[in-house]
Amino acid sequence: MSGKMKEVSQDLIAPHGKEEKLMPLLLEGEELKAETEKAQSLKQIKITSRETSDLVMLGIGAFTPLKGFMSKADWKGVCDDFMTEDGTFWPIPITVSTDDEDVKEGDEIALVDDETGTIIATMKVEERYTIDKEYECKAVYTTTDEEHPGVQKVMVQGKYNLAGPVKVISESYYPERFKGLYHRPAETRKMFNDLGWKRIAAFQTRNPMHRSHEYLAKIAIETMDGVYIHQLVGKLKPGDIPADVRVKAIQALVDNYFVKGTVLQGGYPMEMRYAGPREALLHAVFRQNYGCSHMIIGRDHAGVGDYYGPFDAQKIFDQIPPGALKCQNLNIDWTFYCNKCDGMASMKTCPHGKDDRILLSGTMVRKTLSEGGDISPKFSRPEVVEILKAYYQGLADKDKVEIKLHGAATGEVKKK
Repeated sequence: MSGKMKEVSQDLIAPHGKEEKLMPLLLEGEELKAETEKAQSLKQIKITSRETSDLVMLGIGAFTPLKGFMSKADWKGVCDDFMTEDGTFWPIPITVSTDDEDVKEGDEIALVDDETGTIIATMKVEERYTIDKEYECKAVYTTTDEEHPGVQKVMVQGKYNLAGPVKVISESYYPERFKGLYHRPAETRKMFNDLGWKRIAAFQTRNPMHRSHEYLAKIAIETMDGVYIHQLVGKLKPGDIPADVRVKAIQALVDNYFVKGTVLQGGYPMEMRYAGPREALLHAVFRQNYGCSHMIIGRDHAGVGDYYGPFDAQKIFDQIPPGALKCQNLNIDWTFYCNKCDGMASMKTCPHGKDDRILLSGTMVRKTLSEGGDISPKFSRPEVVEILKAYYQGLADKDKVEIKLHGAATGEVKKK
């Protein structure tokens, strides 16, 4: 069974948790066959796409050392102090919910993806409990505003949370749909070892990379062995660019503007929560499991709208207990194209004024292209722009979403 603890290279950063071993929960071989057959006879509970993606993260070991969905004590500890009941550092609750009144403690159930009807896992229900949803939203998202996409998902959760260990029997559609991009942590660790990388910076993205993103990655490459461009392949919010288009655009950038052997592109199956600072911590936790020693944290990491300050995701790493994370934050200041510098720069390196700076935003790129506008080569590479233009031109009117600008995307610079 792949759920058994896996040995990892001593040259790479250890996985998260006291055991310092990958703990994937995805069954294999005879155990997978037996549990799959057993699941057919169990009471089925439908789960959301977010819960499905969390199960897959548990299955592949990305959420090491979690063994399943959190208890009420874990949930409260994570909300209050970033800690599960057993003292494991964890920044965002990982929970599953239901409105089914018939599910009792002690039951064995099958968890079924609501969208595809696929049985993803079996679960032993150790606890059924209710939560204060507004309390979770305030703790994790700093707001209860239901315009926030993460808050929306919490507020529509079922009446009861279910806690207990899981046995994952399906990775859903991710391996097939994202072949060559979708990686398990054990796979990336082997890839990094094969490349001789020890110091690896993860670059998180849910967007195609514009010049500012490219600059962030290149800053990291100067001091790291390599950069792992690790993009989300789970469900996004309306207006975001689909993973297959994004992959093509990023690969065009990597092929044309990076030294061969310094960058790898990969994908992971979690859905964004848009939790800003807390999500930056979660990104670092599971990147540690993937073997990354550092996590690039730029402006407005994992943010949405104006709910977080542009550098709150950097500041939170100084607020967690010392030693809570082995994966270190690699903070990079606000970056932009400066006409006087005649190139990319940051607030730390550019002495010129705001009139000389072209502030780069993924939201601005999407909005401009979705409205048929042109993008300057100072903003995004031509090879990337052509791919994105083709995508937007192929969209039917019914699929087009109005993209609104907030905060940094409007050109306003807020200092740390």
